[in-house]
Amino acid sequence: MDYEVGYGKPPRHTRFKKGETSANPRGRPRKNLAASLVEGLNKRVVVTENGRRRKIAVREAITSQLINKSATADLRAIKILLDLIKDAEKQAGTATAPEPAPRFTAADEEVVATLIERLRHQISSEMAAAATSQEPSRAAAPPPEPE
Repeated sequence: MDYEVGYGKPPRHTRFKKGETSANPRGRPRKNLAASLVEGLNKRVVVTENGRRRKIAVREAITSQLINKSATADLRAIKILLDLIKDAEKQAGTATAPEPAPRFTAADEEVVATLIERLRHQISSEMAAAATSQEPSRAAAPPPEPE
């Protein structure tokens, strides 16, 4: 043997020869960013919840962390969570409609009617008290004329 054989130096008779078609003409397939992201988010990790260990997807762990941080009034987490909710609703094609204003029940209307009656009674008694406490000369005097 007139050539060196070893790590990184395969025997010459097995080496790729110029002009031959390769056994792997397209080369190693590359993953795009979206595929890598989906694969990473679908990986399973072990988490401990309530003292028990269980395997969940990374995306599930991230969302639960984000929700927990939002619940502790972390403003950045709340903003991120709300943005994610809006995006998810856009993709689903269903934006949350504002809830209709709740109707008054009969008990509510009774309370409002009682309150209005009390206010009317209070206003009329205040007006009567003001009228009796006014001086008679002031009550009879005509209002001043504007200049």
